[in-house]
Amino acid sequence: MTKTETALKLVGEIGVVRPKDLARHGIAPVYLRRLLDQGLVVQSARGVYRLPTRKPSVHHDLATVSKLVPHGVICLLSALSFHGLLSDAPDLVWVAVDRKARRPTIEGLPLRIVRFTDKSLKTGVESHVIEGVSVPITNPVRTVVDCVRYRAKIGLDVALDALRECLRRRRKCPVDEILKYAKVCRVESVIRPYLEVLA
Repeated sequence: MTKTETALKLVGEIGVVRPKDLARHGIAPVYLRRLLDQGLVVQSARGVYRLPTRKPSVHHDLATVSKLVPHGVICLLSALSFHGLLSDAPDLVWVAVDRKARRPTIEGLPLRIVRFTDKSLKTGVESHVIEGVSVPITNPVRTVVDCVRYRAKIGLDVALDALRECLRRRRKCPVDEILKYAKVCRVESVIRPYLEVLA
């Protein structure tokens, strides 16, 4: 098998790839460029490739962002949409990065960056596989708490709708879990009155 054929096989196996994914297998970026020139792969965003025969899922942008911002966590409106707590998918991908990290930019893919502490980046985060990519996403309860915390950025009405929908699905969002994450995110005093009205 030639290196070009091996590169194509790896793209098919991995799903969404960056040149460094192939470099681990001894495949130089030039082979990926050849595949692109031949139309055997397509570019999802700068530096991210997939097979043209593989239809992008509804959450394709989340997989792309996760590849390009490997230490980021999908959060807020993007996480709400992923968990089915938001009816319309947002125009931007919301991603949290460490407050000391360099601000990521991705050409052709609009991002909204929020900064979390190191502890916040690890608390209430689940890993979901999207198109072969392990994508860290805040869990439903943590997402709703973050929406209340960042209500000035996303809008209070959106945050309250998310909280209401979360409470409606008690199995997915128990009140004690909401309060636990509210304490971690330091919004317990803010969220408690809303819980008393909505619960």
